Amino acid sequence: MSAATATCPTTVKTYLKPIDRDGLMAFAEKGRNNPATRGTNKVHSVMQGMYRSLSYVGDHQPVVVDEPLHLFGEDTAPAPGEIVLSGLGGCLAVGITAVATWKQVKLSKLEIFLEGDIGNPAAWGAGGAEMQPAQMGFQEIRVKVLVEGDASREELDEIVKHANFYSPVANTMRNPIPFSIGLAD
Repeated sequence: MSAATATCPTTVKTYLKPIDRDGLMAFAEKGRNNPATRGTNKVHSVMQGMYRSLSYVGDHQPVVVDEPLHLFGEDTAPAPGEIVLSGLGGCLAVGITAVATWKQVKLSKLEIFLEGDIGNPAAWGAGGAEMQPAQMGFQEIRVKVLVEGDASREELDEIVKHANFYSPVANTMRNPIPFSIGLAD
């Protein structure tokens, strides 16, 4: 053994905490057996004042939403569009983790960077520009994924593409869905 070999440190790779693969496979089997199965997400949002609101989800701490100062908020929390991007990032991260687990790839790093171009010339419909629904909201969303694990770059890219294809939140944003709104009883 040379002196150079004797002093080389050993690289230790740590992996992200894995999910229950057996549970994931059982969940997938239930989906194959009943593809019409649906769950329901429920959120209760309460306005505090100005543009700050609290959204209650289950027994979790409320998600705080505000607007930045230039949009007349107090900038105490993320804006609604940023929360939407957070939901998309979280859904993609879940999907990438699930697909990697299914393919028995251990991940050591997963970070998702999201940007969305959004404007509000209609001023929320409070006397701004006259616009049609397709002209409002996000006009473009860009996502970059930093992922590392015990697979090739090509395999990791395929995992990301597969997770994106099956992402419930990404597909909600890509596809028109029935939407209803009305006064509570």
